[in-house]
Amino acid sequence: MRIICLFNLKPGVDVAEYEEWAKTRDLPTVNRLGSVTSFTVHKSVGVFGDENARPHFDYIEIIDVTSMDVFVADISTQDFQAAAAPFQGFADAPQFILTKDL
Repeated sequence: MRIICLFNLKPGVDVAEYEEWAKTRDLPTVNRLGSVTSFTVHKSVGVFGDENARPHFDYIEIIDVTSMDVFVADISTQDFQAAAAPFQGFADAPQFILTKDL
């Protein structure tokens, strides 16, 4: 299963601070989870075919998991919750979209 998270930063959040946290803390922490086969974070830079359009979301996370039940167990630990807590201060109403391959 793939989880896609779309979000913007909260007003006043320093972009460099968020991106440093994402690179040095979030990416390594999530990628160490046993249920995660891949976790990447992407910054939107434009809309294909319309150089004047602005994407609706500034950041996209893609999380590939082996099992939703195991993933939920992995992220429910106190250690993971503490490591992920800063995300709540950075992200403004993130949308976590669950997907499946066709």
